[in-house]
Amino acid sequence: MSRPSVSIIVPVYNVAPYLERCLESIARQTCPEFEALLVDDGSTDQSREICRLFVEKDARFHLLTQQNQGASAARNLAMDQAQGKYLQFVDGDDWLPLDSVQSLLHAAEATGCDLVVAHFYRVEKGRVAQRGHIKKDRIMTRREYAEEMVKAPANFYYGVMWNKLYRRAIVEADHLRCPADISWCEDFLFNLEYMARCRLVTAIHTPVYYYLKRSDSLVSTQATLRKTIATKRATFAEYKELYQQLDLYEEHKAKVYRYLLSAATDGMVGPLAPTLARHEAGQERSSDKKPDTCG
Repeated sequence: MSRPSVSIIVPVYNVAPYLERCLESIARQTCPEFEALLVDDGSTDQSREICRLFVEKDARFHLLTQQNQGASAARNLAMDQAQGKYLQFVDGDDWLPLDSVQSLLHAAEATGCDLVVAHFYRVEKGRVAQRGHIKKDRIMTRREYAEEMVKAPANFYYGVMWNKLYRRAIVEADHLRCPADISWCEDFLFNLEYMARCRLVTAIHTPVYYYLKRSDSLVSTQATLRKTIATKRATFAEYKELYQQLDLYEEHKAKVYRYLLSAATDGMVGPLAPTLARHEAGQERSSDKKPDTCG
């Protein structure tokens, strides 16, 4: 296989009930120019075996293993091995629309940007809602993007890694990696470091991800008030420094400090779909009309 356009990185830990759907959604992408790096983080269920099944039947899938060290360490291991021009991240209990890679890659290649950020779907109790913040397709400087982010810094749209596409050359130039010593907000810290090195950011309103909100997920179980406050204090210095570097701190000082009090949110921008089944049926019909092209 020639060099892949996108390296899709999937940390996997005890998500056997959800993993086949996740990996199948990757395998069925309308854009085939990717490698999928699956990192088993010491799972004790059938997750590793499910990964192996996909590796055996699809040469684009690769399995890496490590003792349980957390999602950040798993992502870092995959970044060390990645060969793609761009990086995309997927959690093992979530999944992708069929045109996710195609939508992100086209936006990056058409605009020459360093970061693509997109809308996503939140799935909870069989219901689907579109989430996002910047509501129109738009090309921005990192300064303009920071001015949007300061309006809602705790929004998943800005904080997470899985609704974005990153240029790997930038990640490798300064060996950017996820901080492995914290278990919450590590995505946001990575994004802040990456943003400081960006030139252009492209926002697209096309949803590129299905985020499954689980009551037993790490985000739900670990984000206690005390832990949230402690983590926000630890990340605030990086957040503040970004705005100082961009000469935006004095202008937005009050908004910058508001981050400390902001609760994490995945702000809704669209109506709630009746059911996941009906939503996905509509997506399947739409995908039949899209060309099988990339970039």
